[in-house]
Amino acid sequence: MSDDQQSPNESPAAAPLEVRLNQLLGEGGGPSVAAAESCTGGNVAHRITSISGSSVYFLGSIVSYANSAKMALLGVSEEILETRGAVSEECARAMAEGARRAFGADVAVSTTGIAGPGGATERKPVGLVYLASAGPSGIVTRECYFDGNRAAVIDAATEAALEMLVAEVESAISLTKSVS
Repeated sequence: MSDDQQSPNESPAAAPLEVRLNQLLGEGGGPSVAAAESCTGGNVAHRITSISGSSVYFLGSIVSYANSAKMALLGVSEEILETRGAVSEECARAMAEGARRAFGADVAVSTTGIAGPGGATERKPVGLVYLASAGPSGIVTRECYFDGNRAAVIDAATEAALEMLVAEVESAISLTKSVS
């Protein structure tokens, strides 16, 4: 059995999140998804695209590490970056909305945070990550604190972003079913 397949005895909830996403959307006809990543540096997109067939629903990801990229590619306002900072709930929200708009996606997720070891301040320590998902039901944001080194923070932020994405996709599917 290949790495991207679930064993017959494995429950959907136990499957890796990228597999769960594929189970929800792999047949097509469901919502399209996209991402905007800063601190995860493309890891969300990597996890999604590691599953064969993800091109049916995954439109792409913008890795906007620099503030100038956040503004130019995702439409994050200079005001947000100057007053709240790139590592903020407001920036995560604007990034998710920007990815949704840039790709014409039904659902988008974003990550922005401090993976470390540098870049921290007293107010914004290493491991602080803001996530957002944007979809038909609105925008959800989440503030997280992850322990560990840079790789551990990136991995934890990626996993949390995929959790949010799966939840938003499930919500979008439920909304579609209740309308029809």
